Amino acid sequence: MLKIVLDGQEVMTAEGATLLEAARAAGIEIPTICWHPATTANGLCRLCVVEVEGMRLLQPACIVRVAEGMKVQTRSERVIRARRTILEMLASSVDLSDSPEIRALMQEYHASAERFPGAKRRDVPLKDDNPMYVRDYAKCVLCWRCVQVCAEDAQYTYAINFSGRGYETEIGTFFDAPMPATTCVFCGQCVGVCPTGALKPKREFLLEQGLKPEEIVTRSSGRKQRRENR
Repeated sequence: MLKIVLDGQEVMTAEGATLLEAARAAGIEIPTICWHPATTANGLCRLCVVEVEGMRLLQPACIVRVAEGMKVQTRSERVIRARRTILEMLASSVDLSDSPEIRALMQEYHASAERFPGAKRRDVPLKDDNPMYVRDYAKCVLCWRCVQVCAEDAQYTYAINFSGRGYETEIGTFFDAPMPATTCVFCGQCVGVCPTGALKPKREFLLEQGLKPEEIVTRSSGRKQRRENR
């Protein structure tokens, strides 16, 4: 066991634990977006950053391991300002209407969705190419959860991955192929770990569109599409 100091409180934690694990074991909550218990932590969203004494930069708690005597602040002014900025940048460029947890964090950190009015919004057409789920990447925060469970963390299917560069980066299939033309087995694990509604079950999506039950059965089964193609 190692002794560290979290927000002025001495705690004992297991060697090899991350700062996020140590904090949560001590009852200290650190917000996350890209982290998920079923996926490998990669420190992508940086919302879990903390201030570690002796380190110049803020550190992502989900991947940094504890060390003996480490002194950590999880809610210093610098940390709060960083988290608020990250949330404001997300809100300015991504549709968070189906992200209740992120919107709750924005309220907690007093983040303003209007902070960056000139930011370019992620504007990607909704992809409705299979009977199981829709892909609305205008709501995607590139947390990588879906890519991970589709790959080594769970399914070993590799149907999706990152595509594009810089701001144009998005989750996609090889050569932008329709999902039925990929190695996808429609297990639903990618939908289950998506935190923003970018991946949504087809029936839930159709209900939100106001379709009648019989129309939902037709659309979600794919029979309507087959008739239209004849």
